[in-house]
Amino acid sequence: MSKVLQLATTGPGSSGTAGRSLNAAGPLLESAGRKIQQLHLDRLAVVYVRQSTQKQVLENRESTELQYALARRAQAYGWPEDRVLIIDDDLGQSGRTAENRLGFQRLLAEVGLNHVGLVLGIEMSRLARSCKDWYQLLELCALFDALLADQDGLYDPSDYNDRLLLGLKGTMSEAELHILRNRMQEGLRNKARRGDLFLRLPVGYVFGPSGEVTLDPDEQTRALVRLLFDKFDAIGTGRGVSQYLRRQQIQFPFVSYAGPSKGQVVWRLPSAATVYSILHHPFYAGAYAYGRRQVDPRRKLPGQPHSGRISFSMPDWEVLLRDRLPAYITWEKYLANQELLSQNQSLPGTRGAPRQGATLLSGLIRCGVCDWRMQVVYHTISGVATYHCPSLDRDGDHTQCQNVAAHALDDLVSRLVLKAVEPASLSLSLRAAEDLERERERQHGQWHQQLERAQYHVQRAKRQYDAVDPDNRLVARELEKQWEQAMRDQRRVQEQVDRLQTEQPAQLSAAEREQILTLASDLPALWNASGVTPADRQMVIRCLVERIVVKVQGNTEFVDVEVHWTGGFVSCHETRRPVGRYDLLRDYDRLKARLIELRREGKTKQQIAEHLNREGFYPPRQDHPFTAPMVCTLLCRWGLSSARADSIASAHILRPHESWLQELSRELRIPHSVLAKWCCRGWVHARKVMITRCRWIVWADDAEKQRLRQLHATRRLGPTRRYPPELTSLGPRPDDNG
Repeated sequence: MSKVLQLATTGPGSSGTAGRSLNAAGPLLESAGRKIQQLHLDRLAVVYVRQSTQKQVLENRESTELQYALARRAQAYGWPEDRVLIIDDDLGQSGRTAENRLGFQRLLAEVGLNHVGLVLGIEMSRLARSCKDWYQLLELCALFDALLADQDGLYDPSDYNDRLLLGLKGTMSEAELHILRNRMQEGLRNKARRGDLFLRLPVGYVFGPSGEVTLDPDEQTRALVRLLFDKFDAIGTGRGVSQYLRRQQIQFPFVSYAGPSKGQVVWRLPSAATVYSILHHPFYAGAYAYGRRQVDPRRKLPGQPHSGRISFSMPDWEVLLRDRLPAYITWEKYLANQELLSQNQSLPGTRGAPRQGATLLSGLIRCGVCDWRMQVVYHTISGVATYHCPSLDRDGDHTQCQNVAAHALDDLVSRLVLKAVEPASLSLSLRAAEDLERERERQHGQWHQQLERAQYHVQRAKRQYDAVDPDNRLVARELEKQWEQAMRDQRRVQEQVDRLQTEQPAQLSAAEREQILTLASDLPALWNASGVTPADRQMVIRCLVERIVVKVQGNTEFVDVEVHWTGGFVSCHETRRPVGRYDLLRDYDRLKARLIELRREGKTKQQIAEHLNREGFYPPRQDHPFTAPMVCTLLCRWGLSSARADSIASAHILRPHESWLQELSRELRIPHSVLAKWCCRGWVHARKVMITRCRWIVWADDAEKQRLRQLHATRRLGPTRRYPPELTSLGPRPDDNG
């Protein structure tokens, strides 16, 4: 105790601000002597230092010095100087949570390892402003017999009265945080309700001399923002706009908020996220908005302070004041852009964005039975695409609602679209030429502006180099490097301008105009040109068609199609789809009757196929017209094949117990290919005859048929097992006359 009192009067804290504080706390030292034991002095005394923000670290120097001066208080309590540990890793960290507070986590670890006898803080709010973190520290200190101290005194967490007081201080500290926070948030909201709260201005806006928000005075910046919105009108997707800007190497200005270039304007290529943020921002429509995004604590990820943000729909924004800012687009245009961005999402109720798939109507097809949006399914092996309605699949039933081949509907809608735009083809070609010239002029203007900016940087670097003292080589060398870099950038931009002027002049040539008019006169050729991608065709169709409703007529090949055009007009059409079987064709009975009639007239297979094609009949797949092999298949299926006719006509050829290979295959239920293979190997009594073509005649009595059945049964036992020799060897035929 005498050592403690001696340190209180003659120790390092006996002079200065901290010394006066310690002298005033003489009674506290006397009461501390009853709590501090030798086991505490054998361990460390930890001084925890924290400031909530970096601004407080720079400006509130007195508070920081008072916290560091607690090390003298620890020495006054009896700890040697080398046994006092200062943890100041949390300078600039808020105390509302232990997340990202490495110093507080280190403190908990030291206490849990039984290394700490005393924890000092200028006040309990410095240690934690969350009851969860505060009581975690109290529990550890009570468990490992560590003391706590602040400006008001020294506390033993295992003592009931001290624990009650510490709990009250922790509750007040957390309540103080909420009071201060609510007061600041309410002030921000009140300022936002007036439309005067601006945290960061988006690209294209700056603060005026009197603090008002104005358009960026930089002509190039304003032109780039307008270019972005114009390209979104033409392309229709944010990612497409981003890809266009990157292909053209068009850079946007951004204000750097961190790093060595903080506060400076940096020119770089915009990312897709930047393009989407500009398209979604209501500032560009002249509207002030606040509360568009909030932080959801359940979605926050450890170690990512900016995670967990969710966006609200427009009716849920806290503040929305229209016509408060200078605008690049109208409010109606902004709403139309938001609707288009919403429709570009791949959701059940949206159309989705045009994609590079082979189909043209993705997102526009709706089922006429259940009104679901039909999905595109690409078959892996064949590569054929179909429009599939998933409504019954989603309800747990694995049956299909409707399934239509994509090419059937794509061809129909393509013909309708080309027919719709054909009367305006000439005016469209002239408009395309004007748009192309306007696009080139804008592109040339952007690069000339970039060249002008590069020339300005060269002149400024030259002026800075000329203004420096030539003898001050430390500065002159650096300015000389900057001047040389500026000249290299100017040379690079100048080369790009010259290249663009040579490859794509601002004005179209006579040959280019003639080529545009020629393409416009033949729209089908232009539509099917190799340079036109499926995404380009999808964009054209979406400009004219809002949605397409399809309904299959039963299980037949015919499909009813309703095309809902932009403007409200609805046209009804009928098309055919491929089906799997002949009996699904609507005219199946008529097709069968006509084929039998032609066969009875003695027509050959090729002649029958030509008659069917001329009369408007078609096979189920509809990929090709009827051919002779198709007719042969149908004749065999309906018992009218030439093989059977030849069999009847040449019945005298067959000897006793002989039959045609096809008939024996059906009788024994042995595949035709297997039986033919045995004939070639000599395992069967067979001979070939030529009537209309080479045919196998097989001899088989009852015993022979039984042998063939056993041979086929042996084959089913596995591919590695060999056939028994007694089943593959042939004996003499009873009716063989040699």
